Amino acid sequence: MGKIFKKNRLVIILNGIIMGTANKIPGISGGVIALALNFYDELIDSIKNINLNSLIKLKFKDAFKESNITLLTYLSLGIVISYFSTSKLLDFLLEKYELLVWSMFFGLVIGTIIHLKQKISEWNINSISMVILGVVTGLIISYANPMSENDDLLFVFVCGILSVCGMIIPGLSGSFLLIILGNYVLLLVDSVNVLYDCIFFIIAGDFEFLKDVYIISRLKIITVFTLGSITGLLIFSKLMSLLLKKFNTSIQSLIFGFIVGSLGVLWPWKNTDPNSMDINRYLPEINTSLFIAILYIFIGIFIVLVLSKYERSKE
Repeated sequence: MGKIFKKNRLVIILNGIIMGTANKIPGISGGVIALALNFYDELIDSIKNINLNSLIKLKFKDAFKESNITLLTYLSLGIVISYFSTSKLLDFLLEKYELLVWSMFFGLVIGTIIHLKQKISEWNINSISMVILGVVTGLIISYANPMSENDDLLFVFVCGILSVCGMIIPGLSGSFLLIILGNYVLLLVDSVNVLYDCIFFIIAGDFEFLKDVYIISRLKIITVFTLGSITGLLIFSKLMSLLLKKFNTSIQSLIFGFIVGSLGVLWPWKNTDPNSMDINRYLPEINTSLFIAILYIFIGIFIVLVLSKYERSKE
């Protein structure tokens, strides 16, 4: 059996729901959520310790022998639940209260930056240089121009590998990377909607969709994307675990800077072109909505700091 996670199973599921919801939003990193909720290191170690050879041979007991099976199982359950529940709710909230939602997330990430700063054990030339490198890299990615949509299956597989960076590398949003790669709508909107429809068709006993060329093509795309995501998860988790053990302060500093640099993506006052996904940021006017948005930013900061303090008190 794998290691047992200290948190209550319901808490793990809730963490998974929050992560899954965050992963869908361009600019929000699931890794940041894991950091804010204080289970990032445990998550990385659990994924890293999965025995890939045993998994390929379908020997699941051996595959997860050294992993935290409780964490991975219930976290995955929470992520799946999020795609059928809170993701839809989030779409509704973004449509009706876009400014307040982005303000809350902006505050959550600022709170995470404050929380992460405490993990940098030593401030010196090396750590400061890594912070600057992280900030510059985050800014470059934040302001990059999106590519055109590409449904080539090899490219979709690569998109899957890169999309999980948001779960493994805090501050790097997998959804935002898909926007830059031009495939956000194809992979996280069109293909996911087709998958939803197919599930309901199957439940209703209607298999006529299997004759629809468009639906089959989208199912192929979502399947290849999922395989790429699993591959990326296994690769990047091992890499991040190794880097954190050998260069902990440097990597924490780099992540800290990267999250700071990525704040531009989360700037609440912006307009996004639904077709090109280009982002137009602007300075807000001084009015009532500005003060309400600032209040939500402080609420986001407060939530992370309270959770961080609670986790430290338990430790």
